[in-house]
Amino acid sequence: MKQNLFKMILLLFVSLPLLSGCTGNSPHSAAQVGATTGAVTGAVIGYNTKGHHKGQRAVIGGLIGAAVGGAVGNEVDNQTQPQQSGGWQ
Repeated sequence: MKQNLFKMILLLFVSLPLLSGCTGNSPHSAAQVGATTGAVTGAVIGYNTKGHHKGQRAVIGGLIGAAVGGAVGNEVDNQTQPQQSGGWQ
């Protein structure tokens, strides 16, 4: 049990920087980082809940986390986009 938890934590710390580094400077980078972080966090939380079928719960948690993280990141992207003030440019 402790070895499985250790492997999951190790995989989390190795994969998160690799996945987040792929976002670059695109206009929707907060949404991509939010979805990635939410997926990993949701998978870890789903895996560690009580009951059977840990893999299934990890997948469901990852999907829910990706959706929530992507939505939050999208809102951050929408709020930080430069606004046109009109007038002379």
